[in-house]
Amino acid sequence: MSVTEVSVAPAATATIPSTAPVEQRWTPRLWGVLAVLCTVLFLDGLDVSMVGVALPSIGADLGMSTTSLQWIVNGYVLGYGGLLLLGGRTADLLGRRRVFLIALAVFAVASLVGGLVDDGTLLIITRFVKGLAAAFTAPTAMSILTTTFHQGPARNRALSIFTVFGASGYSSGLILGGLLTSLGWRWTFLIPVPLALAALLFAAMLIPRDRPAADGGHDILGATTLTSGMLLAVYTVVSAPDRGWLDPITLGLAAAAVALLVAFVVTENRIAHPLIRLGILRVGSIVRANVSIIALMGSYLSFQFMMTLYLQDVRGWSPLRVALALLPAGLLVAFTSPLMGGLINRYGTQRLINTAMASMTLGYVWFLLTAGTTPHYLVAVFPTMLLLGGGFAFGFSSIMAQATEGIDDSEQGLAAGLVQTSGQVGAALVLAVVTALIAVSGPGGAVDFGDYHPGINLVTGVALAGLLLNLVPLLTKNRRVATHA
Repeated sequence: MSVTEVSVAPAATATIPSTAPVEQRWTPRLWGVLAVLCTVLFLDGLDVSMVGVALPSIGADLGMSTTSLQWIVNGYVLGYGGLLLLGGRTADLLGRRRVFLIALAVFAVASLVGGLVDDGTLLIITRFVKGLAAAFTAPTAMSILTTTFHQGPARNRALSIFTVFGASGYSSGLILGGLLTSLGWRWTFLIPVPLALAALLFAAMLIPRDRPAADGGHDILGATTLTSGMLLAVYTVVSAPDRGWLDPITLGLAAAAVALLVAFVVTENRIAHPLIRLGILRVGSIVRANVSIIALMGSYLSFQFMMTLYLQDVRGWSPLRVALALLPAGLLVAFTSPLMGGLINRYGTQRLINTAMASMTLGYVWFLLTAGTTPHYLVAVFPTMLLLGGGFAFGFSSIMAQATEGIDDSEQGLAAGLVQTSGQVGAALVLAVVTALIAVSGPGGAVDFGDYHPGINLVTGVALAGLLLNLVPLLTKNRRVATHA
């Protein structure tokens, strides 16, 4: 597919198709590549949700305190969110197939080791390593998809199928986590191993070899400052609720992270062949996509976290019952996402993102209006999960498509890594603030539903901010049309 470069700002370019998208024939090999990529995304969702359900059993078996137990989750977030941006760009520079295979092999080994260790510290280390591996597999899988399937109907259809497996992985993990934990928490770590090995085998056979990018591989200073800055930033966010947001160590770590990231920006603006072309951030649709994913994932995951705590700790529900209560959102995403390719082709990404953010905002508002002092599941929780599931289904595929539209193949890994980094780091930041608000409302842990009100107000505000941001271009366009008329 030929492309033509157009100027979007001084020293910044973006590529757009010069002709209408050519219909792409889906061969068995093409289906096989998509199946491999979907399997890896399924594993990511499965791993996160299964381990979350198993945490109480892990703590009891290994004698881990609540503070150290949270690092089984935060260790993964640290490695994943800290290196996502570098992982996406590394795939562009060193070759997507090579990076994907190596990272997937590391993921499988770390899963196996995590299921066999008997020490809490070693378990946290394996989670960090799995996060590092996922930081390379996730954006690389996305860039392989966007470079394998032509922009337009084929890519939109592939992205919608891709999203189904992510939602199915998370939903399946909730149920499997509840079932496997009853057999032993180690099974939640061991189950992904054979799936990862099978995906590795078929990936080696099906994914075609690609040519690494010619420029950018020798920006050592940029790679060092970016990696250090992102790791430090994510660590500061996930550790702040325990240490305190105004604690001198927290403030010092935040200042150091900002200094490193500023040094990275300065380096990239001065070096001849930068690791990351910062001009990509001057494209309005890409910026909106990245902010939208923060609002979408930050509010959604934080609300689900609060509901999990409330239903288990306050209402005394079992992990399996909680999983079934939250399952409608995941099922709605799984059944709706296959339709998203056709909807994107017909209505475009921006309209669907607007619809998604409106549905998310309405879901939280509905919950606030109906929850009362003791939320009734059928009246408050169930309708809210349906609205959130619909919003996530409409939003995720549309945001991913918008974040990579018009980007040259040589920077697809960068664009994919950028939007996934925004989602993960943004979700970690919102969750950290929500956790701090809950801790302030209920010292020693939330003890009734009223302690969750500040957190629910926050996620409502986050979703509303995402909606308003996406309405700005629409309002500006209508004003220009009115002025012209």
